[in-house]
Amino acid sequence: MKTEIITIGDEILIGQIVDTNSAYIAAEMNANGFDVVQITSIYDNKQQIVSALDAAFARADVVLITGGIGPTKDDITKQTLAEYFNTRLVFSDLVYQNILEFFKTRSLVMNELTRCQAFVPENAEIFQNRAGTAPIMWFELNGKVAVSMPGVPYEMKTAMSSDIIPCLHQRFDTQAIVHKNVLVGGIPESQLALKIADWENALPPNIHLAYLPHYGIVKLRLSGVSDDALSLEFAVNQQIAALTEILGKSIIAFEDISVEQIISTLLRKKGKTLAVAESCTGGNIAHRLTLLAGSSDIFSGGVVAYSNKLKMNILGVNLADIENFGAVSQQVVEQMAQGVCLRANSDFGIAVSGIAGPSGGTAEKPVGMVWIAVWSKEKTISKVFQFGNIREQNIERATQMAFLMLKDFMEE
Repeated sequence: MKTEIITIGDEILIGQIVDTNSAYIAAEMNANGFDVVQITSIYDNKQQIVSALDAAFARADVVLITGGIGPTKDDITKQTLAEYFNTRLVFSDLVYQNILEFFKTRSLVMNELTRCQAFVPENAEIFQNRAGTAPIMWFELNGKVAVSMPGVPYEMKTAMSSDIIPCLHQRFDTQAIVHKNVLVGGIPESQLALKIADWENALPPNIHLAYLPHYGIVKLRLSGVSDDALSLEFAVNQQIAALTEILGKSIIAFEDISVEQIISTLLRKKGKTLAVAESCTGGNIAHRLTLLAGSSDIFSGGVVAYSNKLKMNILGVNLADIENFGAVSQQVVEQMAQGVCLRANSDFGIAVSGIAGPSGGTAEKPVGMVWIAVWSKEKTISKVFQFGNIREQNIERATQMAFLMLKDFMEE
């Protein structure tokens, strides 16, 4: 069942906010058997709304709209929808009572603009907003459905889960959709594509493969569609089993998770802890670890030793090695990893030192050069990488590679 998403709001098109609504709706619709064929963002403009609806109905069976139904004059979606579906706005006592109750429970005062939200298209089915004041409007035209929801994410999500998805299931028959993810590390995308070409070419017509590379990892997403959910699940799992025989240990996970989540799981299984010493990544490794709930069980802490003085005074790096080899060197990064590990009384230490850019590079040590070390009492490994010229990307790449090196280190 084909679905299109339309988000309305100038703030999206000028980059003032990120359109998170579309991502949420697309994921929810896909999980419920609806195929999202297009996402469109438009200005809060009558002609753009009409044109977007015409185009969407030509492609899709279900059109989900967010935004443009607030109480202010710049929100014209409700009036435009009424005209589009050849109806008029009428005052709804039920919507008005819902608004009054919403204001009462929050000790707010009703004004005329908010009262106007009780005017709704006469031929639309109305769902009461459980989390706000703007009503949810359901229209039907020539066997197709359009639903207008508030742009406020919390209100939209509440409407989707409580009303819209259940009603869509009652209105339409849907196929089963299955997505399975396989994370592959250590193989560039182009090499990976060649390695699995025969397997990919032999995939059944209803199962498709997507490559999603991200800093040292390629996520392979298998997507299948069928009327029979059980047989589809079995078929996709068969393909993953065949893929596993080809890739072996290059597969680092069979689910869509971050590499730091993989690290956290490994540390918990082993009952070990980690400490980090960061220079060019500026605390990004520690940041990603501490985003995980319960990270205090596996993460002792970290030091952002940006200056050579801190590298020496806090981490115990030898001055002579800094002078002889430079801060971006194997000798220094290995001492950083050892220093933070011992001082934090951890089992493993990671250290990163590099030239993030866009300036500061030399012919011998260009921008994008990063040394990463992993240390434990039993062994030490270190490796140099040459990334690109974009600072933010270099920080993310160094962070990702540090986690991947630690994963390999622990598994060995």
